Formats: sequence, C-alpha cells, structure tokens
Amino acid sequence: MKAPEDRFLWLEEVLGEPALAWVRARNAESEAKLEAEPGFAATEQALLEVLDSRAQIPYPTRRGDWLYNFWRDADHPRGLWRRTTLAEYRRPEPAWELVLDLDALAAAENENWVWGGADAFGPEYRRALVSLSRGGADAHVVREFDLVDKRFVAGGFELPEAKSDCSWLGPDELLVGTDFGPGSLTDSGYPRVIRRWRRGDALAAASTVFEGEAGDVAASASVDRTPGLERRLFTRALDFYRSRTWLLQDDGSLVEIDKPEDAQIDFWRERLLFELRSDWTLGERRWPAGSLLVADAAAWLRGERSVQALFTPTARRSLAGYTLTRSTLIANLLDDVASRLEAWREHEGGWRGQAIEAPSPGSLSVGAWHDPLLADDPWAEAYLVNYTDFLSPDSLRLGHTAEPGFETLKSRPAYFDATGMRAEQRFATSADGTRVPYFVVWPKGARADGDNPTLLSAYGGFEVPLLPGYSGTTGRAWLARGGVYVLANLRGGGEYGPAWHQAARRENKQRSYDDLAAVAEDLARSGITRPARLGIQGGSNGGLLVGAVMLQRPELFGAVVCQVPLLDMKRYHRLLAGASWLAEYGDPDDPADWAFISRYSPYQALENLSAGRRLPPVLFTTSTRDDRVHPGHARKMAARLIELGQPVLYWENLEGGHGGAADNRQRARMLALEFAFLWMQLGRR
Repeated sequence: MKAPEDRFLWLEEVLGEPALAWVRARNAESEAKLEAEPGFAATEQALLEVLDSRAQIPYPTRRGDWLYNFWRDADHPRGLWRRTTLAEYRRPEPAWELVLDLDALAAAENENWVWGGADAFGPEYRRALVSLSRGGADAHVVREFDLVDKRFVAGGFELPEAKSDCSWLGPDELLVGTDFGPGSLTDSGYPRVIRRWRRGDALAAASTVFEGEAGDVAASASVDRTPGLERRLFTRALDFYRSRTWLLQDDGSLVEIDKPEDAQIDFWRERLLFELRSDWTLGERRWPAGSLLVADAAAWLRGERSVQALFTPTARRSLAGYTLTRSTLIANLLDDVASRLEAWREHEGGWRGQAIEAPSPGSLSVGAWHDPLLADDPWAEAYLVNYTDFLSPDSLRLGHTAEPGFETLKSRPAYFDATGMRAEQRFATSADGTRVPYFVVWPKGARADGDNPTLLSAYGGFEVPLLPGYSGTTGRAWLARGGVYVLANLRGGGEYGPAWHQAARRENKQRSYDDLAAVAEDLARSGITRPARLGIQGGSNGGLLVGAVMLQRPELFGAVVCQVPLLDMKRYHRLLAGASWLAEYGDPDDPADWAFISRYSPYQALENLSAGRRLPPVLFTTSTRDDRVHPGHARKMAARLIELGQPVLYWENLEGGHGGAADNRQRARMLALEFAFLWMQLGRR
C-alpha cells in the first residue's frame, strides 16, 4: 500500500519563510499561554540565577603549567576563555588571566559565536585550534590562536564552517577532515577524507592521506605524541558502534590494527586497551562483552595475542569509563547504577586491581590530570574526581595513585533547601519480566498518597547511562515546589553495559518503551502518583521515547515534554546526521527494518490514531540551529497533532544547536517554559 503523502514536508525547510512564519506563530501562542502561569517570571529568574551563579565549579583543563576554563555568567553570556595556575586554583577566589572574551569577539565580528572548544599543541602549548559555532550548531569554524599573544594568528590555520575533525601532526602540520567539496563528506555529513595540511599551503593543495567510504559515519585521524611512543592513527567509523583503525608507518604505509569491529581501542604508553561490546574469543579464552582488556602494544602489532582482563562485567556491574595516569588505570564502575572506583596497576606477574575509597552511592566522574607529553610531569600520578547525587551539590577533588583520600578543590553551593528531601532506588518489572531500576527523589513532606505531581525523565538509547546528579534548576523549579522527580534507567542505555543497550536496539527498540510504561505503572501502583499527575520528558532519542509512549500508552500520563526529538522515523536517515544512527534504529528503506520501525514511529503512528482518542497534552521544544536532529521532526509532529485537534504547544529557539539553547538566558527561558507547562498540566497539591 502506498504511504500517505506528507503534507507537512515544507516544515523541513529549516530557514524557509513559510516554515519560520509557522514557528513564530507557534512560539507566540506557547509563550502567551505559559508566561501567564503564576510565578513564571520568578521561576525564570530563579533558574537564571543558578545558571549564572559565580559559585559554579570552574572545571579545568590542564595544559602544561596552566589550568584553562571556559566560563559563562550574567556579565559574560557568551563566555570567557581564561586560565590560572594550580596554586591559584586552590584558592577560594582564584585570579584568572583572560585569554579570549567571546562576547567581545561576537560583537566585533557581528556573529552569534558559541564556544566549541580548543585543542592546544603541546608540550609548549603556545598555539591552539579554537572551534566556534554559529548559534550552537555542531558545524563550526576553526581558527588558530596564539596563547602567548592572546590573539588569532594572522595567516594561520583556518577552516570555514563544517563538521571538521583536526589533529596536530606537528607545530606546522595538521591532519584535517572537513568539507573539501563534492564527495568529501559521508552520507551522515561528516568528513570522509583526511588530508595532511602544511602551514602556508592552500587547503586545496593538501595531500590526501586517508579515505573512508560514503556509507561510513565518518573518517577521522588522531595523533599520539607521547615521547618515544609517537603514533598516527586513522579510523573509519563504519556505523555508530563499529570501526576499523589503521596505524601509519614511517614508510607511509598503513597497517590495520586487529580488533573486533565493535571494540574500542586506546593506546596507553606501551599498552593497548580493548573495551568490548560483544564477546571475543582469543585462543581458548572467551572474553564477555563489557570487558576491559590490556595487551602489550608492540607485541600485539607483531602478531602476538596475549591479553589480561582489567574488568569483566557481572549481571549488575558494568564499566562506565576510565582515566589514565602514567602507571595506573582508574576504572569507573557502575554497581546497580551506583559509582565505584578501582585502581589497576601492573605488577610482576600481572595486573592487580584495588578499590578506591570514594564518596557513594551517587555518581563519580573521573578525569585525567597527567600530561603525557611531559617526560618529567610532577602530576603524572594525579587525577580528578567529581562526586554528586540528587541532593548533594558537585564537589571536585584531586586524587593521587600513591596516596589514599582526596583533596577537595571546589564545591558547588546548594541552590535549594534539601532539608526533609530524600532519594531512593526502586525497580519496576517490564512486560517481558526484566527488572528495570529507577530513582525517586521525594520533596519535603510528600507521602505515597497517589497524588504527587511527578516528573519522569528517561532516555533509553545509544548505550548512554542516566546517573544520579544534582540539578539546581530541577531543585528550584520542581522539587522545592513539591514535585516528585523520577529518573528511569531503561534498556537501550548503558547502565548495565553493552548487553543492556543491545537488548533495546533495532528490532528490540520497543523494549525501551515497555520499560518506561512499566515504571509509570509502578509509580501508580506504589502510590507515588497517578496518571493525571504524571509527566514524562525526554530529549533527542529520549524525545523519540516519550513521543512513542505517548501514543502507545496515553492513559498513563498527564503531560509530555518532548525535547529536540526524532519522530519521523521514515525519513530520519535523510535528515542531517540521521544516517549515522542506522545501527541504533535500522534502515527504514529496508522493508525488513521498516516492518519493526513502523510499529513505533510516532509521526506515522498518527495516521492510525483512533478518532476521539485523547492524547496527553504535549510541549515540543527544539532549535532552528540544531544541525544534528532536524527541527522538522518536532515541527511536523506538532502540526499534525494540531490538525487532529490534540492539545499541543510548540516552542523553537532560533539558536541553541542540539542542546536547545546558546547561552544561559536562553536555557533559563526554555526551562521556565517547560516547568510552567508541567505545573499547568499536572497541578499542585
């Protein structure tokens, strides 16, 4: 049967005047309704105070003797790139040296610049490649910056707006993947061709050193400049989870590194690390998916196949990441979604792991402090740890592999009064019997009477775990006003490693939706809330999640906030970066794949919506400058629902990229609109 014509295809014209006129009309309608919610202006101001707070932690990036930080506040909405020393950073109020004022730059150049990061060439760290995006898009310009003179380098390396990939090969050479013209990008819009670009040469004259294929997600280059262990690597990302990597030899030839296509590798000085997404048999030994293995790099490249395990998963325990000092690997583990740290060191006869005493049971993130380019780095065994949970503001600590305990460097203040609040972990049972964890954060005085306004947030995709964390904005706008907050750990995420993700990928995607419905049912069964008081929110893949469940189980919810979502799964792979997600969702052009995608695709499901069936009120939020998930998804879905007479509000920020907002004021406004909608629909006690 021929698919019905898409009457709203014109809304995919991102900057088309009819589409923008539609957006402006919807924005005006939504703002008029939501700004009339009692306390809207006060909430927006309270949220902005959190985002602009000068007491936020200035998270540092170490470059030699300097600690760099990018900072936004009320006086600097676009932000300041600045630096200080460790001695100063330890002070309550460090003295910062300004490197680049992005607000001044944007004003001088009449551009809406948003910071995209910087890559400095070490160990001198005089020159950096600075990335700037217009309005927060993924595409960015790249410009060379002098960190001593604090200015952009006249005649230096510069790339026009594109989703570029750059690596320093030497002080006067780069490996560059960018939009070189027709045929140079993959179907997903990322670089397909890598060139070697020498200072002073035209970019068009740079020689091609590596190529991927059009059907790849991207081609990329990386350079390991550890003294005596220099390596140049080229990678083809075959899809979102599979890749092939080659090592460039001194004679210019490429040698492919033997690894499973879905394994991630990492060179660590003389060692090679393997992080497995599927089971791997080496000789007579079978290593399970989710393992972290180590090998001698030189021996591996010679053809020897000896590895040792640093971590192997269990049913409840998974690897969330790791960081590296000169001699120690700090593993960040999840044990039923609670963080734990282990230190792994090589001893005579093998590797040994030891638990690190760290705050618990919230979320720990670990960052590198060691500079591998410095042969005599005094901080070679140091690392950073950040701890947070739902009711404890973040604290940043400095650890050392030779010493127990941590030095607290910075802490965030409390942005709401958590007295009387509590958090707990519960488990729901999904449709197929799977145990699905979720967290409940109770406001002061709330009890299980089935009548609490409750916000349920979830994601369930791309092996991304959702972990406990302190949110001053959710605390002020929701918890402090009497709302219950729930965070669900659905299949499709990474809370229990690759198997948890793969259980809800492609033809099994429906399991994420069943898991969310199971949590919603459990919230009602346990007396935490009832459907009329329950709102759900999700962004990106989470937007697809709440869009699908809204249509499948509308009776479970009283409100839906659908942020920067995918919704038209028939065309998602033809819009912006959508082709890069085929491994997660499947190919809608393949009839076998479309058979399972079509069962949940929200935009197409509207054609089968029963006459008179009422959906919960929904607010769509997105960004015109989102060049990852096309705003056409949200636009078309909202337009069709409006046509069907369903309760819909729509708001699109004209800047913001995939995050929805380009600065703190825009983010505060977007959040205030979302919370106003939730309170309007879910009511108060």
